[in-house]
Amino acid sequence: QVQLVESGGGLVQAGGSLRLSCAASGRTSSRNTMGWYRQAPGKEREFVSSITWSGATTYYADSVKGRFIISRDNAKNTVYLQMNSLKPEDTAVYYCATGPLGGGFPYWGQGTQVTVSS
Repeated sequence: QVQLVESGGGLVQAGGSLRLSCAASGRTSSRNTMGWYRQAPGKEREFVSSITWSGATTYYADSVKGRFIISRDNAKNTVYLQMNSLKPEDTAVYYCATGPLGGGFPYWGQGTQVTVSS
């Protein structure tokens, strides 16, 4: 089993920054991909960003491209999401996920709330 614990959420004014962290433990896959999703009230969960094991390949949703940066520290089994120039529409619960390369995201954290005030 894999456990994911997110942290770093909170309340921030528009234009501000937050850094989310997600620590993985348990039977994590080697060469795993890690990612972030978010779900706003009344909306479906949506992809935000992902990063491969080496960190060489990253993906971003168009809505966050140029503002968010994903990174990882494999020695700590931790993935980060640096969120800059935050907008009220970024308000959501942010979830961390992980899975084997090409195997989707079978493991999810419980989420951390991010609220951006206008």
